[in-house]
Amino acid sequence: MGSSVVKKIRTAWAFAVMAGLAAVLPAQAQAQNAAACPECGYVLGVREIETPSESSGVVGAVAGGALGGLLGHQVGKGRGKDVATVAGAVGGAVAGHQVEKSMTKGKRYEVSARFADGRELTFPYDSPPPFKTGDNVRLVNGALQADPR
Repeated sequence: MGSSVVKKIRTAWAFAVMAGLAAVLPAQAQAQNAAACPECGYVLGVREIETPSESSGVVGAVAGGALGGLLGHQVGKGRGKDVATVAGAVGGAVAGHQVEKSMTKGKRYEVSARFADGRELTFPYDSPPPFKTGDNVRLVNGALQADPR
């Protein structure tokens, strides 16, 4: 074989070895990171969840019924006035109940995180969490903490 062919074979072989190392080294580094810090990870996502109202809606129904009855009483004369008063009270009670229920809805949050050892866990929060997708976190005593890495 000529020297130029040997050089090409050596060059091709060197590139093949480097490509193989480039593929293996990140996997080894990831495995070492998982072994060194299995509680380290990152935020996959933050989800906002609307929670139903815990209010009975009684206050809204009573207030809406009273207001509806007063408004209904302003309409018509005689028997029509009585019907309008009752209809206004019932309609106001239903509307007031729904308004109170919608005004007292709450929110909670869920933060999903993936850790170096491959685990994916979800953490509940009652108020907006201090994390966003992609943030580095660490699991400490069962809770997420920001990780400044």
